[in-house]
Amino acid sequence: MSHADTLQDLVAAARRAGADAADAILVSNASLSVARRLGQIEQLERAEGFDLGLRVFLGQRQAIVSSTDPSPRGFQALAERAVAMARVVPEDPFAGLADAPDGLVAVDLDLADTAEPSAEDLITRAAAAEDAALAVRGVTNSEGAEAGWGRYAIALAASNGFAGEYARTSHSISVTALAGQGTGMERDYDYSSTVHLSDLEDAAMLGLRAGEKAVARLNPTRPKTARIPVVYDPRVAASLLGHLAGAINGAAVARGTSFLRERLGQRVMAAGLTVLDDPTRRRGLRSRPFDGEGMKGTRRAIVEDGVLTTWVLDWRSARQLGMTSTGHASRGTGGPPSPATTNLWLEPGKVTPAALMADIREGLYVTELIGSGINGVTGDYSRGAAGFMIRDGALAEPVSEITIAGNLKEMLLELTPADDLQFRRGTDSPTIRVEGLTMAGA
Repeated sequence: MSHADTLQDLVAAARRAGADAADAILVSNASLSVARRLGQIEQLERAEGFDLGLRVFLGQRQAIVSSTDPSPRGFQALAERAVAMARVVPEDPFAGLADAPDGLVAVDLDLADTAEPSAEDLITRAAAAEDAALAVRGVTNSEGAEAGWGRYAIALAASNGFAGEYARTSHSISVTALAGQGTGMERDYDYSSTVHLSDLEDAAMLGLRAGEKAVARLNPTRPKTARIPVVYDPRVAASLLGHLAGAINGAAVARGTSFLRERLGQRVMAAGLTVLDDPTRRRGLRSRPFDGEGMKGTRRAIVEDGVLTTWVLDWRSARQLGMTSTGHASRGTGGPPSPATTNLWLEPGKVTPAALMADIREGLYVTELIGSGINGVTGDYSRGAAGFMIRDGALAEPVSEITIAGNLKEMLLELTPADDLQFRRGTDSPTIRVEGLTMAGA
């Protein structure tokens, strides 16, 4: 029996217990991970898990129960417990299953890799990453390297007729290096995470980059306060897309807590810029054939030619806003769905990172952001940062203990992307330049 068939039995049990409607989700997983530091294995762990979640509705009342027991023998008791809970909770006028679940179209997203590494394979990868980092001149210590593998199966069934399931795999390596001595030590890292082993970056190259980055950060200064152009390295540039995603999240818009709540259909970025969300990208870190409510994935231009085209909606937030779901429901087994982006990225520009910085007489290149001083209602932005000064178009001395500040509404309108987009994180961006931010330093 497939996982989806098992869930249909659970949904049927909920209906027998008195539920007007119900859905159930199942997540099973197996994982293997290793952590190595200074040549010693600090952790080797294999885990297997099974989580089941049942959501029931009595009119506009809903309740959710979860279990780690996959046996159908306990389904009726689980269903009766959920229905009893639903009888005593307040009504939610926007709660409910998908109005009309999509009929699934067979699509090969290539999310399940047949390669399953052994513990020895993972130890070899972690060793290669850490040894390469320690071999960099100036690296004096290590916070270690980790390598991992996982396989997950997700199934969903609902009383509105939807049933579907899929599997996905993950492979990962991460390494963190330390340079310098005593209070003058600096750290940096690199990592790779992919669906297929064949796409995973070379472990030794990751270690080399982590070591070189750590050494480059030695002896930082604290520059004077100034209003300057700021260039975001790709690994932190993606955070700006994260703030955009938060502002167009249907739940935040419905609450009135988004700084973009009045901007649908209006320009929010410079002309020519496009932000895409695509749950159907092959081998994407966040790809899926359907969302947490049974809606099939669709590639969407969230921002097209600088104009905000849509909110990110599940069915609950869609009903609040008088709209329909965009297929962005995300959920676990212990809570209701909520809207979230999938594979989100800013389309690259037409100039190299070097050309993007070439005319900057004095600026800041950010490689690390600290804290989260973001006001989601106003868009006010203030974050601790570290990186390098830009002088006459080139990277100069390392800097730290600074703050960069602005407002996200203006920042989004003023940003310019370079041409170096790589898909590494799930939310991805090329190098970005933002004009006129305040750098608070000495």
